[in-house]
Amino acid sequence: MQSRLGVPAECAAWCRIRRIPTPPEDVHRAAGDGPLRPALIRPLGALGMILTGLLSPLILLLFLLSKVADAEEWLGASASERARARAKAREAKEGKATVRTHGLDQVFDGDWNKAAGQFLLRWYGHSSHHTRVLALTQDRIILAAPPKRVSVRQEERLRVVADIPATEAVVEDPLAGLHTSDLLRIRFHDGSWLTVVTEERRGEVHMHVMRRSGPEG
Repeated sequence: MQSRLGVPAECAAWCRIRRIPTPPEDVHRAAGDGPLRPALIRPLGALGMILTGLLSPLILLLFLLSKVADAEEWLGASASERARARAKAREAKEGKATVRTHGLDQVFDGDWNKAAGQFLLRWYGHSSHHTRVLALTQDRIILAAPPKRVSVRQEERLRVVADIPATEAVVEDPLAGLHTSDLLRIRFHDGSWLTVVTEERRGEVHMHVMRRSGPEG
């Protein structure tokens, strides 16, 4: 971020948003009728999808074999190993419930007329690429992306597509201290918010937000 864009970022992570729900026609029109989906995948990416489709029977077979192996491993597991597996499954179930409790399974708070909704309406108008780099500086939230969707060399084509002062929005991790996740929330000054999904679970931005929101931060 510093070398390519001159942004003195304290942390950064690639992220995406879930599928934007369909807004009311009048609200969408008032916001400029911008795109609500990323651009179609480029030829190289499309080739990858085709190959994945051709290999899907093999992938399914490998998946089924792994389930059989898991079942055999379970039957041969000791009581303590089974207890750990049950605890892990219970923790995953509780994690999903916590995500729903905090509304992080939703793209945004649902009010199209507030800041987050208006920001979402212009998300793919800023860039048709499907992912963004979310970077935090001392006083700003930066989103960077290639101007249009690409399949390769996305880092080399980055440009700043959104620059939000910290007085207008903050990045928070509602699940900090509860569960490790790949979710973050951008909360705007009017209380509206949107959820972003990072490539890493509890990555660099998560840790930075956790430190900043701690007693010393």
